[in-house]
Amino acid sequence: MTAAPGNRATVLATRHYATLREGKHGTPCFPSPFPLMAYKDPIMFNKTILTTVGLLVASNVFMTFAWYAHLKNLHSRPWWIAAVFSWGIALFEYMLQVPANRMGYGTLSLPQLKIMQEVITLSVFAPFSIWYMNQPLKLDHLWAGLCLVGAVYFIFRS
Repeated sequence: MTAAPGNRATVLATRHYATLREGKHGTPCFPSPFPLMAYKDPIMFNKTILTTVGLLVASNVFMTFAWYAHLKNLHSRPWWIAAVFSWGIALFEYMLQVPANRMGYGTLSLPQLKIMQEVITLSVFAPFSIWYMNQPLKLDHLWAGLCLVGAVYFIFRS
């Protein structure tokens, strides 16, 4: 039996579909393991998240060099020369970090943005410390990384 356009079954089916698509009380409702992923436009959501992550990764590369590269390269210079050098690098870090946080804050909550920032920071810092600063990798670094995975799970699950 086919429902006519004005038929009660068609109207109910259309409302049911709209409820599934839009969610209860007009909130977005796309199936996802994380409530954050329940977003009206998943393509825009993914683009925003990926752009935010990309900008944060780039800003953290600058930040890591600003904070730590002077320990290797300018250790024999006065501290104020290292500070001026670091401030020059930090300018570029802030030119990427501020737009990334402003963009991401509309899609992510503040705690989610902060945990994501910390994971990115340590993900950039680990290779930097191993390859640029020639620091050894230890098993304790793995355990600390697993704690971060737990932090990501807990902050994004609710």
